[in-house]
Amino acid sequence: MRVLLVEDDLLIGRGVADALGDDGYAVDWVRDGAAALAHLAATAYDLAILDLGLPGKDGLTVLREARASQQTVPVLVLTARDAPADRVRGLDAGADDYLVKPFDLDELGARIRALLRRRVGRRDPLYRHRGVTLDPGTHEVTCAGQPVHLQQREFFLLLALLERPGAVLSREQIRDKLYGWGDSVESNTIEVYVHALRKKLGADFIRTVRGVGYCATPAS
Repeated sequence: MRVLLVEDDLLIGRGVADALGDDGYAVDWVRDGAAALAHLAATAYDLAILDLGLPGKDGLTVLREARASQQTVPVLVLTARDAPADRVRGLDAGADDYLVKPFDLDELGARIRALLRRRVGRRDPLYRHRGVTLDPGTHEVTCAGQPVHLQQREFFLLLALLERPGAVLSREQIRDKLYGWGDSVESNTIEVYVHALRKKLGADFIRTVRGVGYCATPAS
């Protein structure tokens, strides 16, 4: 999953970026409002984490301008402003959730997972499809009740496919979800991950749509 982190504090930004990276998220980190708007316009992010006290354009301005330009990316606001009126302004400007600094990284992770579920209209925290169960919170996957070990990017590719079984993701969409700035991507990397998932979950679990991309094969 591709996440945009907008945070000007070096210590907080590095801590959040490292924690999310360790969890397998592809994180792009910027430190001012103008850069945030530019990257939101250029990249299809799964989630944005937005500080309000930014240099230049503050976070509320970024949020209002993003929503005015029809940006629908879920936005989690991180801020030291803890007054109820501040939370109301943030939510009314288009934020989907609000977390006050200092915060616990485990809680941040849980809120991110909840927002990602809400983005695709899910309530169940587990993804279940054709005998496969995926738990985003623990990164555990089972197939026919048996545990399956996946590499981080295999896990997030499977998660992306299970968000909407039957919906086709192009190779470019998959690459954008799995990799951040500066990551080196070999030309056949996506095919390698798909091949690995088929070996572990069944040859017919992922369907190739020739010339387009891949999807989780719909349940019959």
